Amino acid sequence: MPQAKLKLSAHDQQVLESVFNPLELSGIAPQNGAIQAEMELIDVEPDSANLQASRELELQAVRLTERGDLDEALLKFEEALRLCERASVLNNRAQTLRLAKRDNDALEDLNRALALASDQQPRTKCHAHCQRGVLHRKLDNLDAARADFEAAALLGSKFAREQLVEINPFAALCNQMLRQAYDQLK
Repeated sequence: MPQAKLKLSAHDQQVLESVFNPLELSGIAPQNGAIQAEMELIDVEPDSANLQASRELELQAVRLTERGDLDEALLKFEEALRLCERASVLNNRAQTLRLAKRDNDALEDLNRALALASDQQPRTKCHAHCQRGVLHRKLDNLDAARADFEAAALLGSKFAREQLVEINPFAALCNQMLRQAYDQLK
């Protein structure tokens, strides 16, 4: 049985393009069309004894968070920050704070993390933008969420690109058009 070809109008094609390429719609499309994959992002920090100790405490805090021991994890994050104030520690502590239902404190940590993260820390920047975008979305601040997801998408986050599609006002319209087109093919 031959498959029917779906013919889309120019308007339908434009809507689909805006849904699947939300960065172009926002006017912040990447230069040269190249976006590095998030997995390729590497943070570079000057090595020191305090940095190594801070990283170890941060790792312990993450493990405690994963086990659900949030209070102990927050103490370890605090120790790590006393040794070396780092964007990565603040970003990870924000996740623990979110799990502890302390969204305002988490937002403060994410703001500090992004202020501290240099261009040498693209992975942490990407994660902090994603996490802050999720938090803004939860708090019904879609403009701020969109800005964070756009920043993270430009750094290579597939998750952020998916979130941009979800909050794109054209997505609902596109879904409706696709359903109608599919129904017509039946």
